[in-house]
Amino acid sequence: MNVFLIGSGGREHALAWALAASPLIGRLICAPGNAGTAMLAENRALDWHDHEAVVRFCRAEAIDLVVIGPEAPLVAGLVDDLEAAGIRAFGPGRAAARLEGSKGFTKDLCARAGIPTARYARFADAAAARAHVETQDFPIVVKADGLAAGKGVTVAQNREEALAAVEACFAGAFGAAGAEVVIEEYLEGEEASYFALVDGTTILPLVSAQDHKRAFDGDEGPNTGGMGAYSPAPVMTREREAEVLARIIRPTVTALAEAGTPYRGVLYAGLMITNEGPKLIEYNVRFGDPECQVLMMRLKSDLLAALEACVDGVLAHVDLRWRDETALTVVMAAKGYPGAYEKGSVIRGLDEAAKVPGVEIFHAGTEREGDLVRAAGGRVLNVTALGATVREARARAYEAIARIDWPEGFWRSDIAWRALAHEEQGSHQDQGSHEEQGS
Repeated sequence: MNVFLIGSGGREHALAWALAASPLIGRLICAPGNAGTAMLAENRALDWHDHEAVVRFCRAEAIDLVVIGPEAPLVAGLVDDLEAAGIRAFGPGRAAARLEGSKGFTKDLCARAGIPTARYARFADAAAARAHVETQDFPIVVKADGLAAGKGVTVAQNREEALAAVEACFAGAFGAAGAEVVIEEYLEGEEASYFALVDGTTILPLVSAQDHKRAFDGDEGPNTGGMGAYSPAPVMTREREAEVLARIIRPTVTALAEAGTPYRGVLYAGLMITNEGPKLIEYNVRFGDPECQVLMMRLKSDLLAALEACVDGVLAHVDLRWRDETALTVVMAAKGYPGAYEKGSVIRGLDEAAKVPGVEIFHAGTEREGDLVRAAGGRVLNVTALGATVREARARAYEAIARIDWPEGFWRSDIAWRALAHEEQGSHQDQGSHEEQGS
């Protein structure tokens, strides 16, 4: 089977790694890819924004399945255009991808379906949004409605911060994404992520994960796309997983099917585990990044077969197997990220780092120049490890990082601190801490 993977980050390298291991794989092509995917696939320079060019490419290369990594092509309807051309593609169509493309759409769906989530109001008018802020207790959460690359969420501690966030949205700080805003109740609890494959009707549960959004140790500094993750998330007990499936994911899938826009693809529920039970923060319509990296490390089954079954509507016949070990990834980023950063610095020691038992290094913002690997993005490497315990996986990841010579990079040294606390207590009780509400 010839597979075309769209994307260039650590998520796509992890997907390529898992797809390349499938006995079903023929050619694996990635666009645009990175230095890591180049070791597993044929990297091509192709702009996904040109849907007609993507269709022509798939026909010319006899592509059997397109796997779309990032959210933007899904929200833009690339799956619809591929399917209209008779090309199979993994991911939701434009209408169902609104779950991530419009926070207001998702909140309204939750209200209609009785899905537990934060109380909210949505506004297309700045004056109305400002008036609403004046009536609120703090903190509250202000979100740009559309895709804002993880930068459109503000946890406002007071009136001034909330009004500034509203003004930023309507002033164009996030482009079209901020043309409408959602203002939410602030939720207390511990954040977790849960994933499922959906073929329109059948839901195949995957596993849980937890990430770290803040740039620096102790959950300090600005929000990022994610500085590390681990799976499973100890806070997600089997009872909580069952509750999430029954009260959040199943009603969502049913509501979309009844609306004539069935969901097909991976559904990523961002959750807050509150004293009242799990509540939905937001949906993503693709594998997370860096959550995908830890999921792929734990997956024992054939990823390609599962994705194909999802596209073909036969998930009911699939049973996935997972490793019991903990998987953990640490993101190495260019100094300055998520703000301004320099590109082009040389990264050395990757071969030595990869020799640590249980370690895989997934590339994100990298490019190869001869024998050299250079940094070409903000988040650059995902050093990922398996271990019998959280502590072992973490120790292996940081041992590998110690072998990497990259003075221009930085990383958090406290990934999985919550999981370690759970592990040390030998229980699944909540810690009473919280992550940022939204991404």
